[in-house]
Amino acid sequence: MSKPTTTLPEKSQDITGKVWKLTEINGQPIKLKNPAANPYFTLNTKDMRYEGHGGCNGVGGTFEIKQEVMRIKFNQGMSTMIACDDLDTEHAFTQALLSADNYSVNGNILTLNKARMAPLAKFILQK
Repeated sequence: MSKPTTTLPEKSQDITGKVWKLTEINGQPIKLKNPAANPYFTLNTKDMRYEGHGGCNGVGGTFEIKQEVMRIKFNQGMSTMIACDDLDTEHAFTQALLSADNYSVNGNILTLNKARMAPLAKFILQK
């Protein structure tokens, strides 16, 4: 008797190992004083850590993911403490990560969500 096979999501739905650049926060396009410092994150499944940049400071920590049901949890991690012009965006970005409990993917757009509320943040796949 053969083992039942588990269907995994298509590779395009796999959000790990990719760089996701922030485009919207709480339904509003981000406005950066320094566009070169666009917040982003990536998920590393080797050690189950996320890392990225909030625009001013590096961010990182551990995460848990259940891709088959599109659930995610970012755990509070480390952050550097440098002040800059885009701290409001950075704070909102960090709060969106820590508040998210699920996500959706539509093409190259990733949306982080909490429960069934409006999206917390939208990201575009960095190529």
